[in-house]
Amino acid sequence: MAILNIITEENPMLRKKSRRVDEITPRILTLLDDMRDTLIKANGAGLAAVQVGVLRRIALVCYEEGNIIELINPEIIDRVGSQEELEGCLSLPDQWGLVERPETVTVKAMNRDGKEFTLTASGLGARALCHEIDHLDGVIYKDKASRMLTPEELEEMYE
Repeated sequence: MAILNIITEENPMLRKKSRRVDEITPRILTLLDDMRDTLIKANGAGLAAVQVGVLRRIALVCYEEGNIIELINPEIIDRVGSQEELEGCLSLPDQWGLVERPETVTVKAMNRDGKEFTLTASGLGARALCHEIDHLDGVIYKDKASRMLTPEELEEMYE
């Protein structure tokens, strides 16, 4: 397993739409494993394949304490409510913004065995799912932020 490089905002690849996964190959399984190791090392809430330079509709999200969910070809099938919270991204280090997201989302995806499943999450889980699925469509949270915070504002929040 390998720790992959996480690309940053300057890389135009982050703005590209990812392609569907039509077949679960050994290469896809290796990518999932490497993304898991990378996400754990980076201590993030989620990671999309495009963030490691692979334009495939694959994302990982930390769901509940220590549980990482693998999502292949994820799509949001239901949204309820609204929340506006602080959001950051491994591809935009040291930047934070206020972003409005649904309070609860239901996502349909495939697992590494090619089996379809649905997952409903609220709060931070919903936020992470929306954030990572946006990446697969070439959208970064900064595009949706009502406002980006200055380093001073962020520091004040955590005093």
